[in-house]
Amino acid sequence: MQPDDWVCYCYRVSLRKLVNFARRERPQVASRMSECLDAGTGCGWCIPFLKRIHSDPDGIDLSEVDPETYAASRLAYHGDVAAGSPRNAY
Repeated sequence: MQPDDWVCYCYRVSLRKLVNFARRERPQVASRMSECLDAGTGCGWCIPFLKRIHSDPDGIDLSEVDPETYAASRLAYHGDVAAGSPRNAY
């Protein structure tokens, strides 16, 4: 995943914006990452990634995440949620 790739597809929030927010604001809890353009408040898919960014914004490395696979996995997540699986939560 590159800095300008979206982490939050619902609100089109990029990795760069989230990392810069976490570095600048240093939120005490991961759920405060939602203050960055409402990331994580839509479908919930990105919450595990928001937690990773929150835990170490200076050392975050999502280079192993392929943007196409990430987007496809999000579609599968939506299907699972529609079938009754719980949404991701903080």
